[in-house]
Amino acid sequence: MSTGKFTCEAAKNLDLVPYLESLGFLPQKIRNNNYWYLSPLRNEKDASFKVNRKLNTWFDFGIGKGGNPIDFGILYHNCSVKELLEKLSKDFSFPQQNNFQLNSILADEKGKIRIINAEKITSLPLQKYLSERAIPVGLANQFCREVTFELHSKKHNAIGFQNIAGGYELRNKYFKGSSSPKDVTMIESGSKNITVFEGFTDFLSYHVLYQNQKLCLTNQHVQQTNFLVLNSLSFFGKSRSIMEKNDSVHLYLDRDNAGSKCTQNALGWNKKYIDQSHLYKNYKDLNEFLIQESKGQKQSRRLRIRF
Repeated sequence: MSTGKFTCEAAKNLDLVPYLESLGFLPQKIRNNNYWYLSPLRNEKDASFKVNRKLNTWFDFGIGKGGNPIDFGILYHNCSVKELLEKLSKDFSFPQQNNFQLNSILADEKGKIRIINAEKITSLPLQKYLSERAIPVGLANQFCREVTFELHSKKHNAIGFQNIAGGYELRNKYFKGSSSPKDVTMIESGSKNITVFEGFTDFLSYHVLYQNQKLCLTNQHVQQTNFLVLNSLSFFGKSRSIMEKNDSVHLYLDRDNAGSKCTQNALGWNKKYIDQSHLYKNYKDLNEFLIQESKGQKQSRRLRIRF
């Protein structure tokens, strides 16, 4: 992917919910299209910062202000519009010729994702995308499908990872989205342990790294474990009852503000929770670690051939 520049239009269309999540803020409650947060703009004990997901607007009842994502970014970062656009351009990577939104797209009345077909992954562009993420196609086919879907009257293909409610997480090189209904994915083995990931690329990366003996796993929990893929960090708190049915909970969350905050919260709940993110401490997430490991292996092979 190449890095482009955010325009005002792109910034206005930035989905506030995943944007707030990237800043480390998760909703305290969700009522239909309204997501309620402890205000990112001030200290408070009761959530009075509302995001209307459908309209993609926010309002802080404590200060009596609201608006679009640009209005929020200017207040949160205390900067000008130009400075905000520069910051967003650095923080988000996207293709130069991408016609999709830059953020996660959820089904709504105007832009509903309609699943047409799901089958074995055979598309060469999707196989190339998996290769760029250092994930073998054979492994991906064990857990994912090539999904054909319709959005805005156009058909597209993506890697699809199904959740327990029947919806799909959809990914290709230029697109990140979800079909309704949105939910977590559970893969049970009858174990008393559970391993938790934010997204399915980290789940797949885990299997690649284990097979290649690149993870120093504690308690050998990979040999017998259930898996929980959140598909959105906003499901972490809601999944606590699922996680705590197990004797141990191994967390492989992202090492960004939001992921680290959830990990620290869980470590305070009880001793069942084990932070495994130290295994990829110099990287944002497990897939980034896998990609670098893969590049290192290729470099090593080239050196051996050369000498």
